[in-house]
Amino acid sequence: MARNAHPEVTERRILDAARELFAEQGYEKTTIQDIVNRLGDLSKGAIYHHFKSKDAILERLSDDDWAAYRNLKEQMDARDDLTGLEKIRLLFSTSMNSLEHLNLARETMPFLDDPATLASNLQFWSTKLPEFLRSLIDEGVRDGSMPTEYPAEVAQLLALLCNYWLMPHFYPATRGEMERRVRCLRTMLDAVGAPVFDDDLEQQTIDGMMHVARTQ
Repeated sequence: MARNAHPEVTERRILDAARELFAEQGYEKTTIQDIVNRLGDLSKGAIYHHFKSKDAILERLSDDDWAAYRNLKEQMDARDDLTGLEKIRLLFSTSMNSLEHLNLARETMPFLDDPATLASNLQFWSTKLPEFLRSLIDEGVRDGSMPTEYPAEVAQLLALLCNYWLMPHFYPATRGEMERRVRCLRTMLDAVGAPVFDDDLEQQTIDGMMHVARTQ
């Protein structure tokens, strides 16, 4: 058998096909054979050569999603034409307007019913993610766009509440309930000098969370 000279290209094709199928019919209903059929020129053996399971494909998609998020932040860190507040709004807006990101959130949510997986994610949301957001909040404090006395706490609130409290998988909500929830978070942040949510981002967040809710 000829060796694949460009395995990264094949991996990307598998990931792209899997992402499309997960979005169209859901993770649970998608099989490895579905991915084979979508690609047309790879066998199951070829898929398993690159990814040991369907779970491994979803994990890689999640890793790629986080890498894209980090890359966006690095790009914003290098810009001097935006305030810290504008940067953090752009970061959140990009997530809430990305169907790929929202669909991936939908497909990974059920895995958090496993206590070990939930504990791992809670650890990430309470440590790594606040650290990730903190530099933008500190920048907002320095430039006056986020005059908060609680930069560490604001980072923790954003990381934990946006990834747990707002998520309909944990707290099912009608649209009206989600509107109240996002508005409550906005009010809390405004009260401590971190006006992250303007009207546009508030609406984008409501729409994004309800997209996840509708398609679970």
